[in-house]
Amino acid sequence: MEKMLKKKYFDVAGHVFTLEMGEGDRLWDDLDNYAPFECVGNGVDAAFSLSLCDDIDVSGKKEMYVSTPVEGDQRIDIYSLDEGYLFEMAPLGDVPVCGFLQVSGDFSMGRLKVLKAKRFCVNNALMLMYAFRTAPLGTLEMHASVTVKDGKGFLFLGRSGTGKSTHSSLWLKNVPGSHLLNDDNPIVRFTDEGARVYGSPWSGKTPCYINENYPVGAFVRINRAPYDAIHRMNLAESFASISSSASGLRAIRSIADGLFATISSIVQSTPCYILDCLPDAAAAIVCSSEVLKNVQGS
Repeated sequence: MEKMLKKKYFDVAGHVFTLEMGEGDRLWDDLDNYAPFECVGNGVDAAFSLSLCDDIDVSGKKEMYVSTPVEGDQRIDIYSLDEGYLFEMAPLGDVPVCGFLQVSGDFSMGRLKVLKAKRFCVNNALMLMYAFRTAPLGTLEMHASVTVKDGKGFLFLGRSGTGKSTHSSLWLKNVPGSHLLNDDNPIVRFTDEGARVYGSPWSGKTPCYINENYPVGAFVRINRAPYDAIHRMNLAESFASISSSASGLRAIRSIADGLFATISSIVQSTPCYILDCLPDAAAAIVCSSEVLKNVQGS
């Protein structure tokens, strides 16, 4: 008997995408992070579509990027195909690959074969396709934590383990009226009105899936130090800071060009800072005092 399929539509930061799998698949009940972003699909032109399947075509597989397995870190390896690309993924670097994502050359169509860890594979496949498909469309999928205050979104950037989430939590405790928008993978778009940050269905270890958006107040790179101090970066420093936190397969020209154009526009209109700090309440006070002063004075 032919398996009945179900398709759902989701709108994240104005980009609509679809997910299709078996109507009775139990995973549908475990994708609550997408519920705030579900939309009606009638007449909608989706940016990309992902479907689960039993087999994929890996003709012409050639290595592009193969990671060195690291215990505790996720694993994503990338290959080029005769038509498109292949991503092999696993939730941990020291376990076998559990998902295979085959995508078209423009990332508009994807087919996912899952061996294990289905929720992980679906989430990662959608994140990857979203980042690479929308990069040429004035959109950045960021690795950042975002706190909202006075109607503005403040993005805290930094390498894993530097304290992005900690700094957001310090704002929530010490800066009245602030709230968390996303703790790991917010979306930033640049339009005629400037940079705007959006919540997404992806938020790392902190479940925070809010379908809201705000003008960006500032980008702040967190740097661990034995003191608390903040200063504004110049354009070159700002570009490098945002670029290092934006997802994108830069080996593909259209993606690299899209990221370059978007980040260039952002840094010319949006303040970027570096915060040398301890993980303490004083850091939140020092940071918020400076960036809010800049926003209120604009």
